[in-house]
Amino acid sequence: MHLKFSKKTVKRIWFPALVFLFIVWTVLTWHPVTERMTIDLPEEIEGGVRIVLVTDLHSCFYGKGQNKLISMIDEESPDIVILGGDIFDDKLDDDNAKILLEDLVGKYPCFYVTGNHEYWSGRVPEMKAYLESIGVSVLEGECETIEIGGNLIDVCGIDDPTQMFRSDWIAQLQAAYDASSEEHVRLLVTHRPEEAEEYAKYDFDLIMAGHAHAGQIRLPFVNKGIYAPNQGFMAEYINGRYDLSNGSIMVVSRGLARESTPAPRYFNHPEIVVIDLI
Repeated sequence: MHLKFSKKTVKRIWFPALVFLFIVWTVLTWHPVTERMTIDLPEEIEGGVRIVLVTDLHSCFYGKGQNKLISMIDEESPDIVILGGDIFDDKLDDDNAKILLEDLVGKYPCFYVTGNHEYWSGRVPEMKAYLESIGVSVLEGECETIEIGGNLIDVCGIDDPTQMFRSDWIAQLQAAYDASSEEHVRLLVTHRPEEAEEYAKYDFDLIMAGHAHAGQIRLPFVNKGIYAPNQGFMAEYINGRYDLSNGSIMVVSRGLARESTPAPRYFNHPEIVVIDLI
């Protein structure tokens, strides 16, 4: 027996089914995950160093008291927390970001650089002053040395270039590099992954970035994003590890933005990234 459906009946069945699948997939990709990677550096690392990379929070909500996100980070027992820009937002209020920051800075060394949305808010000086007041290290073309298990780590950072001449931004990058030591592990914190060719001019061991939101819709088998800011369609630097031409490694986080974005994420869970340096 063969069942035949009219075109109108097919539309009545399939359209609600597609809407249902769209909603289900949106809900599933709302859930944050922890991505882990191990990076074997040329320098000898005694006992290993664990970094948690947090980017693009956009002051989004992760449970009462940000408990979901805080628990995820605490479970990893990081040596350093990197805040890679757009922790605050230009539209959402700062409450969720401040709850997270004030919890983390009491437990871990925290290092921050600006993102573009923070500049769009027009409140970057206020944000930086607040961060410094609670004990977060704000990096703007500088480098701070931290000792972890006998390992000397230079954490360098640069501002987002949204309100800077390119020459000034490159000068910040150069100043941060010049302040680091070739005898230490050199880390660079930046918001922008699309500047990979520029970063490859410097001998940083590890570069950490965000900004791209994995293209919002991520194509999982080729690891490209449908569209990412400052990269356009089929964006390349969106998620995970990239080995640059000079031997530096760049890690790009998909970030944590959820309700701050107009479009849902697909194949693209919000994430924190755990990086073990060995």
